Amino acid sequence: MSTTKKRLTAVVVGLGMAGTLAACGSSDGGQGSGDSKTVTLVSHDSWAASKDVIAAFEKQSGYKVDVLKDGDAGQAVNKAILTKDNPQGDVFFGVDNTLLSRALDNGLFQSYEPKGSDTVKAEYRVDGDRHRVTPIDTGDICVNYDKKYFADHDLEPPKSFDDLVKPQYKNLLVTENASASSPGLGFMLGTAAEYGDTGWEGYWKKLKANGVKVVDGWEQAYNEEFSGSSSGKKAKGDRPLVVSYASSPPAEVLYTKPKPATAPTGVAEGTCFRQVEYAGLLANARNSKGGKAFLDFLIGKRFQEDMPLNMFVYPVTEGAQVPPEFVKYGPQVKDPKTMDPAKIAGHRDQWVKSWTSLVLK
Repeated sequence: MSTTKKRLTAVVVGLGMAGTLAACGSSDGGQGSGDSKTVTLVSHDSWAASKDVIAAFEKQSGYKVDVLKDGDAGQAVNKAILTKDNPQGDVFFGVDNTLLSRALDNGLFQSYEPKGSDTVKAEYRVDGDRHRVTPIDTGDICVNYDKKYFADHDLEPPKSFDDLVKPQYKNLLVTENASASSPGLGFMLGTAAEYGDTGWEGYWKKLKANGVKVVDGWEQAYNEEFSGSSSGKKAKGDRPLVVSYASSPPAEVLYTKPKPATAPTGVAEGTCFRQVEYAGLLANARNSKGGKAFLDFLIGKRFQEDMPLNMFVYPVTEGAQVPPEFVKYGPQVKDPKTMDPAKIAGHRDQWVKSWTSLVLK
């Protein structure tokens, strides 16, 4: 599950701690020349695509693709902001809706509307007619549960946020630090969407009193603390509830040998928060022509249908098919919590500060 491990972790790193990175951009070619035969993608460590799909783009476009994986999602976004005047590449992929305002407010991207943008489903589009970012994929941050634990204890798994604070689920949940993890932040935002600006803190007081455990990131939570994952079993994890993704059950099946007939984990669909990832043409990109061609490719049907089993996310374009494994082993979450990016921008930092003071101290 190495790809899944990587894609599900994103640390929100403070901009100030990496100031020395500002001079680390690429020095190839002239700014915005578009003459290079190489297009450079900057992304988080979880970027993955099939070799034949990338090869098809290279053959059709004439550009060679170089990929710079630049840490987890939060770190990659912040480093890209710091190097925006001398960028490391041409296209950035992987900023999500929890951090989008940070990228836009800092002028990370220039405007470009990719060919085929009309196929992107309307609910994922943002930024109006400025077209600084393009939606590429979506997924849901949700509480996952260990089916065997709940069967062995003759206990119904939780279905909602409300269930998680009930006595029968005391000391069962592990989540990630909202100040240091993308799924942890998404879960916190889900509670804010559920209980409102003034109610979410009271909910976390109840959750803390009910024994929620907080760890730094997804990999520790899912692969060490969670009793339902294959890695968690080996690590003797004792928490049968974990904040992860709706696509985690299919990953458990696909990366387990021999492959089980059904997923060993399930999803509490009433706890899900919708995450959307975007890509954009970097401000001052040296190969803007190549970058634009690559953005066209990212929302094309071939890449959209290749993406799910490489990065365990869902396509965002009309007509792109979801792999049957996703349908068979994972839920199609019908009503996830959502929050307008502008609201996230206005509240995120203060909410994280309040959450830290309330839950970690």
